[in-house]
Amino acid sequence: MVQIGKWKIILVLAICALGILLASPNVVAPEKVDSIPAWLPKKQMNLGLDLRGGAHLLIEAKVDEALKEGLQSLQQGVRSALRRSPTIGYRGLGLIRNGVTVTVRNEKDRDETRQRLREIGNEMLLERDENVFTLRFTEEQLRDRRANILEQAMTILGLRIDPEGVKDLSLQRQGADRILLQVPGADPEALKRLIGQTAKMSFHLVDPEVSTLDPRRRVRPGTMVLKSRDEADAAGQPVYYLVKKRVEVSGENLVDSQATVEQGRPVVSFRFDPVGARRFGNTTRRNVDKPFAIVLDKEVISAPVIREPILGGNGIISGNFTTESAGELALLLRSGALPVPLTIIEERSVGPSLGADSIAAGKTASIFGLIAVAVFMLMAYGRFGAMAIVALAINLILIAAALSLLQATLTLPGIAGIVLTIGMAVDANVLVFERIREEQRAGRTPISAVDAGYSRALTTIIDANLTTFIAALLLYMFGSGPVKGFAVTLAIGLCTSMFSALMVTRLMVVTWLRQRRPQRLPL
Repeated sequence: MVQIGKWKIILVLAICALGILLASPNVVAPEKVDSIPAWLPKKQMNLGLDLRGGAHLLIEAKVDEALKEGLQSLQQGVRSALRRSPTIGYRGLGLIRNGVTVTVRNEKDRDETRQRLREIGNEMLLERDENVFTLRFTEEQLRDRRANILEQAMTILGLRIDPEGVKDLSLQRQGADRILLQVPGADPEALKRLIGQTAKMSFHLVDPEVSTLDPRRRVRPGTMVLKSRDEADAAGQPVYYLVKKRVEVSGENLVDSQATVEQGRPVVSFRFDPVGARRFGNTTRRNVDKPFAIVLDKEVISAPVIREPILGGNGIISGNFTTESAGELALLLRSGALPVPLTIIEERSVGPSLGADSIAAGKTASIFGLIAVAVFMLMAYGRFGAMAIVALAINLILIAAALSLLQATLTLPGIAGIVLTIGMAVDANVLVFERIREEQRAGRTPISAVDAGYSRALTTIIDANLTTFIAALLLYMFGSGPVKGFAVTLAIGLCTSMFSALMVTRLMVVTWLRQRRPQRLPL
């Protein structure tokens, strides 16, 4: 353990230098960050809602619209199922509050109708009154559907706003159809743009008549008039496309989307799952040289002409995108379509509930904790304790660098995690130094004692830190809000303390041993 290769020394020094570089923007006032040269890091630690303030939005989910859309899909499924039979004649297929109803013309078709309806809604209630069949959800099923829709909306909102999972995002259910969203330091307008789009994408064939249309004109059944999102004619009027209602490929089959650049212009690339890739390939094969509309939230964002079959399941969405709008669209598609339209009914800017006083108190606690640990280490281990203090300072710098690099959010519990890390960071050094003492008392030479101390304490150090890391991981997985903030800083602190204790302190000890070659260790 006293033999450290040159490449390891270079690596340790490089990591320490990189940590100092990444952490340095945090000593600059936020309003002066832009003055930092472009070739230097500029990322600062994000402060949580309790320290920095942020956006507070109360959102209403129009769950009834989502339920109605589901009933319309059920109605279409019943129609398709009955039409597959050449003998079943029916009328009066329509919606009721919690299901669909249909009337069979002939009594002899009752059994076959019951069988087909049962195949569609095997968990739904199927009732019959003479020739009238009713397929409906129970009240319990409706409650479960409402709850699932709201939970799905909350999950997708979390993916949109915090795709990396490092912000102190708070999403809470309020009543039957409302969501409370709090995001620290967020731009309210950008937040509303992300929330306001359902991001329901679909691919449709375009009627050959693609010139500017009057949106009020009547169109033949099976088609619809949709406005282009960013196209206009020579007179500056929006372009409308006559699009077939049938969905050739649904956005539900998308598995990935990324903002990229093609021929110097921002575009959005996408990739389908195997089912979507097969449908997309079959559609493009049958409709070469025909326009194909990409529809997002009932607006045509692109209508390219199919030049050749696209069989790989990959495609490009081009349009009048900026780099920012392309990235935003890719994020929306990647996180998935909201199952329900959302409306913001209350918007507030939240001031820091704790703010500067808490930050100052956290700094004071950290400084006093660092001083107390430093005094103890100096008194207990002398010169070796001073080396541990230097490693501890590097540990704090690496924590700040990691939080800045990951753009993780620092909350008051996160500050508590850092303060806890200060105490835990010297555990590994204490274990090593005590082991070195024992080996020296047993008669070993200084070099042999140091080598044995690090070798034999290594397993204990790994076990202690690994068990704490598992606890931090579980807190992050199952916790929320402040608990996650505490878990993030604790986990980062454990990793950096292992590095500072096993690499930085050991490098200083070994360097001192080689230079001084003492007869006895000052322990």
